[in-house]
Parts: sequence; C-alpha cells; structure tokens
Amino acid sequence: MLRPLIILIAVLAAAGASAQQYRWLDESGRVHYTDTPPPANAKNPQKKNLRGTGVGSQPNYALSQAMKSSPVTLYSHPDCKESCQIARDVLNQRGVPFTEVSTTDSQKIDELRRVSGVVTVPVLVVGAQVHTTPSSEAYNQALDLAGYPKVGVLQPRSQSAPPRPADMEVKVR
Repeated sequence: MLRPLIILIAVLAAAGASAQQYRWLDESGRVHYTDTPPPANAKNPQKKNLRGTGVGSQPNYALSQAMKSSPVTLYSHPDCKESCQIARDVLNQRGVPFTEVSTTDSQKIDELRRVSGVVTVPVLVVGAQVHTTPSSEAYNQALDLAGYPKVGVLQPRSQSAPPRPADMEVKVR
C-alpha cells in the first residue's frame, strides 16, 4: 500500500519539476535543446513545450487528412432552426471543424445554387459530396467516406449558428 503511494508522489514531483525548454542554434548551425536560457550569441532562440499537454494535444492525422481532401461546409439560414441544427450537432459531436455559410444575401444564395443545384437549406458539402436532405445518418456516412474520425475520437466542438445579420432583425412594435 505504501509503495504505490511513494511512486505516485515521485511521479507528481517529477512532473512539477520540469522546466522551460529552449531550442537554439550555435554559431556552427548546430541545434541545441536545453532547459537553461540560450547564450546571448544564440541564433533563432525559441521557447518550447516539450512535455505536451496530454491526450489530444497532437493534431489527429486522420482529421487533418480528411480536412485537406474533403473540407466540410454547411449552408444554412437564420430561419433554419431544427434541420440545420441536425447537421451542426453531427459535426460538433464528431469534433469536425466546418465552415458555415449563412445564405442571407444574393451572392451566398447564388453560391448555394452553384454548389447544390437548390436554394433550400440545410446543404452539407463534404468534399465532393453534396447532401440536400437533412439526415444525421447521411451526414455521418458522408463523414465516414471522407475519412473523418468517428464520434468519441476527437473532442466534441460547440460551434453554433452564425448570428442573424442586423438588417434581418425583426422589429416589434
């Protein structure tokens, strides 16, 4: 019983004792990593966090590849509440970064028409896949095909609907 406690205390003490790390080049161009500040003549001194920040601190490779080959865009409108939220919920639960285009002006509506052939929302575009019918199953399938990580692999996101433009505000008298 005492042994695990001693090990735990030693691990915690070692973690707390870690110092700031530095990376710098000497006059010969050699790279040095130290826990003491570099000398005044050091080239390109940089502070580094070599400990990391724990689980999830490194970018997910599958996510970065999927984002590169199949970026995600959600076309919505401020009056689209439930069906647009279905798409946001799927994307947020899976931790998928996405761009949301609120079709509030003629330019964005024309863009929606070019992309999807329709002017109704929501429209979810995952790479070359275009989904015009709100369906969490279809959205998940599109994300799977594009190589996005499944639910639980990434930290969930909380991206919400874009704010309603001021010129669309309803005035109540």
